[in-house]
Amino acid sequence: MEITENIFKIVDELGPEKIIYLYEPRSQTKAMVVVDNVSAGPAIGGVRMASDVTINEVRRLARAMTYKNAMAGLPHGGGKSGIIADPKTVNKEVVVRIFARAIKNLAEYIPGPDMGTDESCMAYIYDEISRAVGLPVELGGIPLDEVGATGYGLAVCADVAKDYVPLELEGARLTIEGFGNVGKPAARFFSERGVKLIAASDSKGTIYDPEGLNVEELIRIKDTTGSVINYKNGEVLKTTDLPTISTDIFIPAARPDVITEANSDVLDAKVVIEGANIPISENAEKMLHDRGILVIPDFVANAGGVITASAEYHGGTETQAFDRIKSTISKNTKEILDKVYSEKSYPRETAMIIAKQRVLRAMKYREWM
Repeated sequence: MEITENIFKIVDELGPEKIIYLYEPRSQTKAMVVVDNVSAGPAIGGVRMASDVTINEVRRLARAMTYKNAMAGLPHGGGKSGIIADPKTVNKEVVVRIFARAIKNLAEYIPGPDMGTDESCMAYIYDEISRAVGLPVELGGIPLDEVGATGYGLAVCADVAKDYVPLELEGARLTIEGFGNVGKPAARFFSERGVKLIAASDSKGTIYDPEGLNVEELIRIKDTTGSVINYKNGEVLKTTDLPTISTDIFIPAARPDVITEANSDVLDAKVVIEGANIPISENAEKMLHDRGILVIPDFVANAGGVITASAEYHGGTETQAFDRIKSTISKNTKEILDKVYSEKSYPRETAMIIAKQRVLRAMKYREWM
């Protein structure tokens, strides 16, 4: 009874529709799935693998996916899943296949890659249940990490946001928290716009050079050695030092809640473009906005990945996906920022109102069976 009461304290008019806990006794595999809302279509959302992933984190991420898919105009609702395991130590194929079999009949949820999983994991899931996105090219997929869809969307977002700060991208300073599958391609796309990467971090530390880091060399070092701190030129700092570095554009692209009310005062940037999902707490976003730092919410800025995943699922091409990323993220960013500055509102609240209205309109066409 207590569990039921606690669950129903977190529901609202959008969802979540299903919260499922999974446990396979023999392997002791533990996982969870949250299907937040499927009014626009089956939920698309990544499979996160981490030893400390929680149901609250998965629930928040699922809601972010509902908003993200609604903002992107996709025929999909929002969902998310979490496998409680260390992706560096477990046998991923075994664990992912066990997870896939457990969700075989959950037809309203389409898994995709997320932190701790990749296109190989999606291939295992697809082999088990014939339902996944972010597949390898060999299986007809558009590999999200390889093409850098999310990173491209972040750069497109900056193309619009710069006019509201204002900020010239040529020569602007960039810092990236989390130099991985989102951070690396983002660095490339921003570099093409003349932006100078001055600092990047991963779980082992931060590399910093105010004169600029060589993006291609840094990516090579990260891929071959496992950490940005092995880059030869630059100062090695702690991972937690990155937000304190004065910059123009800050991209959080790793874990949730890296910026909270407790440390938001140390962030020194002009604009924050959220590459990760829920990387900054809502109160911290408001505090940053009140300090004159523009924050573009995750479900607006980093929709490039799910737009590409949807294109793949419906038989589209990489070119079609990138065209849609550019048009969708540009349009949404402008619509939101126009309202933010004309109505003196916060970016996330403004974006949530727009996304929520779209979901509620879709729900009117659905009948509970």
